[in-house]
Amino acid sequence: MKQKILNILDESISIKEKSKLLVDVIENIAQEVIKCYKNGNKVVLFGNGGSAADAQHISTEFVSRFEKERKSLFAVALTTNTSAITAIGNDYSFDKVFTRQVEAFVQKGDVVIAISTSGNSKNVIDAAEQSKKQGAVIIGFAGASGGKLKDVCNITLKVPSENTARIQEVHITVGHIICKLVEDELF
Repeated sequence: MKQKILNILDESISIKEKSKLLVDVIENIAQEVIKCYKNGNKVVLFGNGGSAADAQHISTEFVSRFEKERKSLFAVALTTNTSAITAIGNDYSFDKVFTRQVEAFVQKGDVVIAISTSGNSKNVIDAAEQSKKQGAVIIGFAGASGGKLKDVCNITLKVPSENTARIQEVHITVGHIICKLVEDELF
């Protein structure tokens, strides 16, 4: 069992080492989020499963705080309103749970962070496309290939792995880096 634990830790460390090659992408994402907030806009996040939890986690870092006592930043995860999700899923389809919310909440100049480890979640791609139509900057968080999501995004973070757990670990690390950069720049 100990060797299995060590192997998983080694794999995680290896993917994070490889992710150092994404420094320019991460910087570009942070700059878009900073510009968004400086212009009085908001950050909207969404994803399925673990990626839904990551969307909520990152959103909370902006709204509450990351490391600094500061003014709250406007961020929302579209995964938190269970009444909207279940109503839209029932009345339309699960594919529309984010798109319908995007129609209501996303405005020109907002930054949308669409999270899908495979890059192929239909509801995430559809909502990213709708967000783009509404004038938002689309940031994709995905795995190595970027999937179909990369074709919709202005910037795509493609974690160099096909393993969902390792991808999610890097997504949250990058989310934390972005929060740090945003706080340092704005406060």
